[in-house]
Amino acid sequence: MPSLFDPVALGALRCPNRILMAPLTRGRATRDHVPTALMKTYYTQRASAGLIISEATGISRQGLGWPFAPGIWTDTQVEAWKPVTEAVHAAGGRIVCQLWHMGRLVHPSFLGGAQPVSASATTAPHKAHTYEGRQLYTEARALALDEIPDLLDDYARAARNAITAGFDGVQLHAANGYLIDQFLRDGSNLRDDDYGGSIENRIRLLRQATHAIADVAGAERTSVRLSPNGDSQGVNDSDPEPLFVAAARALAEIGVAFLELREPGVNGTFGRGEVPAIAPAIRKVFPRPLVLNSDYTHGAAEAALAAGEADAISFGRPFISNPDLVARLKSGAALAPNDPATWYSQGAEGYVDYPAL
Repeated sequence: MPSLFDPVALGALRCPNRILMAPLTRGRATRDHVPTALMKTYYTQRASAGLIISEATGISRQGLGWPFAPGIWTDTQVEAWKPVTEAVHAAGGRIVCQLWHMGRLVHPSFLGGAQPVSASATTAPHKAHTYEGRQLYTEARALALDEIPDLLDDYARAARNAITAGFDGVQLHAANGYLIDQFLRDGSNLRDDDYGGSIENRIRLLRQATHAIADVAGAERTSVRLSPNGDSQGVNDSDPEPLFVAAARALAEIGVAFLELREPGVNGTFGRGEVPAIAPAIRKVFPRPLVLNSDYTHGAAEAALAAGEADAISFGRPFISNPDLVARLKSGAALAPNDPATWYSQGAEGYVDYPAL
């Protein structure tokens, strides 16, 4: 049976271990969403991960609404990513770029006052992070049918830019209540056209966006992230298992390299109650590598691999304060705690100053 420290093939990528670094928004780019030298240091420190999945990276001005998050739609952004990927490779690592459109979670202050777009005219709960502080979300407008080709072009361009910037592949962010997820789930998708109603219609944009990316980067260098169970930033579904099984089956047909699932709480349980895990049903229809994520301990991760539930585990917050997480897990060393106050701050503190063993 495999362990976390055994190699694994994820499509075209040959990974020396099964400890992946999950995507983590950290807010260290410039106000124009250009990567910085600090980011080069941060990712290089974590190059011992079997694979680094980059922080969510905006595919367009329309799609990015997080302060100081990086983008990959301009030449300047592409050039600034190159030293990051080169340094990771020089340290023996592998890194893919997660492609992000936030949909209704983009505040109008990022868009010159324009409305954000979503599957339907809905409003996200809670407040957005903006340069002016926390602000209430506003109602999104439904993405028009004639706008979808341009959106798919944005995904394809971002994938092309990622490969140009030196990334080893790309991941479509289709989870956590962002644009693709807003189309997938019936709590946020109220459409009555070819992109709404039936499961086949609601997975249409996921299928098209994945094709657009894979046609550029290659299916063997394309992955997708889904969050199939429970509410995510106000996005939920009345019957999620058949929806996400259909989505996984479609992704298997496209031939993506691997599928990453974020299901909060090990064994499908949230701290606030039982939510059935959908990963076992997805496993039956998705024959390629499956990566599970969210709150795994070392023991729980090894158990999931031993039981055949996953082929690798992605760790998020432990990588924040443990740049050498692989070595710590292997030696049984204690993990250092992280400081939530510095998760999204712009400086080196709480970003590149966590020591290795």
